[in-house]
Amino acid sequence: MPTDQAEAVVLRTSNIGDQDKIAVFFCREKGVLRGVAKGARKFGNRFGSSLEPMSVVHVFYYEKERRELVTVSGCDLIESFFEIQAEPETAFLLTYFAELIEEFAPARAREEVLYRLLLSVLRCLKGGGDREFTAAYFEAWFLQSNGLLPDLSGCRNCRKPLVASWLALKKDGAYCPDCTPVRKDEIPPAIQGFLRWIRKNPPAGGCAPPFPPGEMAAIRRSLQAMIVYHMEREPRSLQFLKTK
Repeated sequence: MPTDQAEAVVLRTSNIGDQDKIAVFFCREKGVLRGVAKGARKFGNRFGSSLEPMSVVHVFYYEKERRELVTVSGCDLIESFFEIQAEPETAFLLTYFAELIEEFAPARAREEVLYRLLLSVLRCLKGGGDREFTAAYFEAWFLQSNGLLPDLSGCRNCRKPLVASWLALKKDGAYCPDCTPVRKDEIPPAIQGFLRWIRKNPPAGGCAPPFPPGEMAAIRRSLQAMIVYHMEREPRSLQFLKTK
């Protein structure tokens, strides 16, 4: 049977049967791909550590007609991010990234921008990057790449430049104090500078983040309000992160 292959990041795995695993991959060329890795739970199995979450791999698989799950025949490890997940907060943050990608990224469709975004934040965290700044960087670019990040530079109604502002109810823009129908989700003034910065720069890596922690917390609240609105629920992993 013909075997296909792809470069991918392992988003998650789950057990099935006595010896197998279901693996969810995010492929550079083919979007989200779900498959069965037969024998992956056997001692000394051929997959080794290549199915650990957030591993970058070269996956080999084959398909059968009218079956949603492919059969994973092999997996070669390209790059591992296992060590950074020793910290629970980082591990749960990466679970949050994986949940968003699995929810929004289409199956079997090229998502080059989102794939490169995921790799860049993984390498940033591996290089000692600030966790909160990296999370906000991912959230903002995730919204941008999905066409969900509105123009926050001017009021939706009067187009006046924004300083104090509030998100529109449908999260498709912002209003100034004179035009806002409801003051529910306030947008921090720093968000415009943050969005300008990320459009010109990669994640900050081991350097000190260019925005202080208080500003980052407020920026993340606004970005998460947009994500939750478009997802129509709060991600399970985000609920847990808020308790940490």
